[in-house]
Amino acid sequence: MRGDRLATLLACVLGLLWFVASPLRAEVLKPYILGDTPVGNLAEVSEKVAGALKAQGFEIVGRYEPYAGAVVLCATNGELKAAAGKARNGGFGVAQRVAITDAKGKIQVSYVNPAYLGAAYGLGKLPGVSAKLKAALGAVQDFGSVGIEEAALAPGVYRYAVMMPYFHNVDVLQEHKDYKTALAVVERNLAEGAGGALRIYRIDLPGKEVSVFGVGLVKGAVDGPDKGDKDTDREIMDVVDYQELRHTAYLPYELMVQGNQVIALRARYRIALHFPDTKMAGSHGFTAIMSAPWGIQVALEKIAGFERNL
Repeated sequence: MRGDRLATLLACVLGLLWFVASPLRAEVLKPYILGDTPVGNLAEVSEKVAGALKAQGFEIVGRYEPYAGAVVLCATNGELKAAAGKARNGGFGVAQRVAITDAKGKIQVSYVNPAYLGAAYGLGKLPGVSAKLKAALGAVQDFGSVGIEEAALAPGVYRYAVMMPYFHNVDVLQEHKDYKTALAVVERNLAEGAGGALRIYRIDLPGKEVSVFGVGLVKGAVDGPDKGDKDTDREIMDVVDYQELRHTAYLPYELMVQGNQVIALRARYRIALHFPDTKMAGSHGFTAIMSAPWGIQVALEKIAGFERNL
């Protein structure tokens, strides 16, 4: 009897410890959130989504149609700008990306999970942004990965594999005399379609010499002898975005003017962060887009004003 009582007491103590400790367990985050889908076709749903975002205080800064059946709305607000201004290279997360995708005749509304990207970019979990997006668009389910613990996403911690870059391992694309000159070069080159790119938006961080550009890579900057390079947004997404729930909100890419420098996240970091469960090999693996990081870098260098002898 005494042994039974001791066993019962031990079970109660262990249960209490589990209950107390459970809120402290690391949260597992996924890169995307599926929202509710209003009635209508792609164009009609896109307009409804834009209206819902504006009603929650978001500013729509750009709209991108990377290929047929896909629309990405880029938005920001005060919380995103404030968080971006406090973090090292935080400007890369100042734009919230919301996608409307026609997936085999069914419209999907989805968006990048603010807590996931906030953890990865050092912005915090952005609870206000998450609440406003949920109010505007709904939150049916998180998707895009089996999940990564919040601490494992942090800058200087997350990388896809050994020898792959971290968040802070940015590409310095070009340096100019000053911030004003750097901005002028980027604006001019985007207007001319340098690197086969399309200007989607520009966001200036208040009180800082930091401007973030959303860039659509629509034509490609590199065309090798086998004509098999995959460096445009459509070519990359054709390979890695094949599952039932689409990852369209991965787009567009970011380029940042920070002081006199023009910088960008390394593609091997950014692609892997948004497609963390993608295998290295296979028809839908990263080896199928081996040329993408180089092509993206060359395109962004052209926008920044650096020309390679290819």
